[in-house]
Amino acid sequence: MNLRSRRKVINKVALTLSLAAMLFGLFWLAWILFTVLKLGIGGLSPDLFVKMTPPPGTGDGGLANAIVGSAMMVGLGTLIGSPVGVLVGVYLAEYGIKTPLGRVTRYVNDLLLSAPSIVIGLFVYALVVAHTGQFSGWSGVLALALIVVPVVVRTTENMLMLVPNSLREAAFALGAPKRVVIMSIAMRAAKSGVATGILLAIARIAGETAPLLFTALSNQFWSTNLNQPLANLPVTIFRFAMSPFTEWQQLAWAGVLLITLGVLTLNIVARVFLQPDKQH
Repeated sequence: MNLRSRRKVINKVALTLSLAAMLFGLFWLAWILFTVLKLGIGGLSPDLFVKMTPPPGTGDGGLANAIVGSAMMVGLGTLIGSPVGVLVGVYLAEYGIKTPLGRVTRYVNDLLLSAPSIVIGLFVYALVVAHTGQFSGWSGVLALALIVVPVVVRTTENMLMLVPNSLREAAFALGAPKRVVIMSIAMRAAKSGVATGILLAIARIAGETAPLLFTALSNQFWSTNLNQPLANLPVTIFRFAMSPFTEWQQLAWAGVLLITLGVLTLNIVARVFLQPDKQH
């Protein structure tokens, strides 16, 4: 067998293995989505969005308090974590490319990006909950914000690094100061990528359970007080799915379906509608 034939054989083998791996992953993904849809769609009803989580053994209830609590904590966590992540990403891409502080910051960010979320939950528990003596929505917000920051930092830095230096040089040649170059040239060119990173960070924290178990815990009743334990979908799903009550299990699957649809929607928006060629 000559070299050309050998390369063709190797190419076909590699292509076959790649396709098999892709089909293997798609099979399990489709199975998961089908299972969530099959078991969760039965729990969708108007009561799901207007009634509180029910007590044990009763079938009359919904997830209204958990939905509102999750929306509050995810929204506030994003509002706190995103600006910090964007500013750190700007520093790393524009000021700290080769500086010792930039290298250390990038390394720490990579550690946070790969750290299990339960570690962040335990950190916030030791920092806030243990000192205040109670679980609270604010501690849950802090934990989610700490998860948002490294995702946004990495995305912002990568998007700014993709902006051609010729654009910056042209602005400098016209006498623009560095802050103007960053805000009006670099960030404007990278805005769709940065927005994509923020949406992906939201999608990540929307279903986080472990950090909230150690921080916000949960609340069976309607409450928007962030100084007290706050109901949320991930912890409610965890509790209801582990219970022996069929009604709770049905609500748990309905909650899983809500989170899945929300995450899929955010990913579609991030991948399709925020691409640079879609901007006008």
